Amino acid sequence: MTAFNILDDRGAWQKDFEQRLHAPYTAAGFSLAAAERLVEYLRVRIGDWTVAEITDAGTRVGHVAVDVADEHGVLVGHIQDLRVDADHTGRGYEQAARDWAEAWCAERGARRLGIRLTGPAGDLFGGYGVRGQLRARSIGPAPEPLHGVTARPMTPAEYSAWLASEKAAYVADIVRSGAMSPEEAGRKADRDFANLLPQGLDTPDNSVLVLEASGEPIGSGWLKHGHLPGVTYGYSLHVGERHRGKGYGRAAMAAGEQVALAAGDSMLMFTVWGGNEVAMNLYTSAGYQVVEEFRTHDLPRSVA
Repeated sequence: MTAFNILDDRGAWQKDFEQRLHAPYTAAGFSLAAAERLVEYLRVRIGDWTVAEITDAGTRVGHVAVDVADEHGVLVGHIQDLRVDADHTGRGYEQAARDWAEAWCAERGARRLGIRLTGPAGDLFGGYGVRGQLRARSIGPAPEPLHGVTARPMTPAEYSAWLASEKAAYVADIVRSGAMSPEEAGRKADRDFANLLPQGLDTPDNSVLVLEASGEPIGSGWLKHGHLPGVTYGYSLHVGERHRGKGYGRAAMAAGEQVALAAGDSMLMFTVWGGNEVAMNLYTSAGYQVVEEFRTHDLPRSVA
């Protein structure tokens, strides 16, 4: 019978967990330093997780790690790790661990359950909705401009309108993904932009751009250089609605890649929210692979 025993000593599990995390990051092209930084983001929170050993008749078959946290007034559970040892896969332990994690989080008041995947979701989490993806690819040498699209720094006169538009688009992405209500998303947008651009256009290591074709503005972009060692993070890269359908999407990404390379980075990374199939398809066609995928499911699980 499958049982779940909470671990007091988690040292061996944590060492294995961190080693497993590095592999997909380096396989995606991140440097060892960048991969370690991604692991550090999780390491600082590991102390708040509950880790259980999965056993069957006294034999360890794997581990599952969970936590519940308040996210903007809503309790959300997370499956932080679910690992069944190779000798025991395909025997139902994965589903038993998922069901245990869902029940554990629901008992503690969680209304949603999320998981971060670094590989295919498979059947186990196929019923969970995609809330977002982290996409990245190595870049270089500097790509030639496509369709004549270039990027220039945004002027102060252009900044206020861009900021309002960017917040609105950010809120819409969050709401479309199903992650938050419009009110929650609006408050998050205000906090995030205040934290990320405290000095507006003068915020160090940020490039806020106007994309142009034949001297006419066609869109905008916002890049954070050195987000990870050697990695620029693209907070946004937009082509205006009346300019879409002309091949400018990929051209805008090439312009962003030029700016990232000029800043000394060799990889560009974006987050795309769930439900934005157009952006996902664009990233796929441009060679940006899924590094992490975030999925959620409402709790308690509905009975079909």
